[in-house]
Amino acid sequence: MAILKSDEIRDMNLDEMKAKLWEMRSELARERAVIASGGSLENPGRVRELRRTIARLLTVIKETQKKGGARIGARSV
Repeated sequence: MAILKSDEIRDMNLDEMKAKLWEMRSELARERAVIASGGSLENPGRVRELRRTIARLLTVIKETQKKGGARIGARSV
């Protein structure tokens, strides 16, 4: 999965952002499971990229909420 930049994220609607956030979190969980099981990652820097992209997504979602965009609950994110 490609790493998203802030501009690309801002072009998405809220549902697309939430879907992408779910995908990124599940991919990060898979990567962490490989690490925990003692396996070696193909690209160790990928974990850092995923964490940063998740942070970008969450930031843009919060900005959208502050502007008065569609409100989403903390549990749905």
